[in-house]
Amino acid sequence: MRIPRAHVIGALLLLVAAGCLGGTGSGLVGICCGGNGGNGGNGTPGLGFFVQPNAADVGQAITPPVEVVVRDTLGGTDSSFTASITINLASNPTGATLSGTTVARPVNGIASFSNLAIDKAGTYTLQASASGVSVTSNGFTINAP
Repeated sequence: MRIPRAHVIGALLLLVAAGCLGGTGSGLVGICCGGNGGNGGNGTPGLGFFVQPNAADVGQAITPPVEVVVRDTLGGTDSSFTASITINLASNPTGATLSGTTVARPVNGIASFSNLAIDKAGTYTLQASASGVSVTSNGFTINAP
């Protein structure tokens, strides 16, 4: 059975509108259904790490600055979202403290955290959250100096 192209495109658009189509290489990076990092298609924003945290030394600022992007229900940057985004340690096996500015308001849909530092060596992840949605970063290492 042959499915007309228009039906396939329509089905894909419905999946995107519902916030349930993801993957890489499709231009739809960061879209997923509900839960961690998703927007679920219910009109609430989704979050994603625009700039993931990188390795740094103990007590030194993570560079480049960590950035969190707010996504609309179609996966685009939601430049109208201005509520605060909070960032904290998601995994903290050493009992470390995250210092720096941990609450920021996005500008044009992107919140920047320019002075985050961690006081103990180890491997960590960060969690960004706002308005009932959250996203967890990739793992990164803080090195002893």
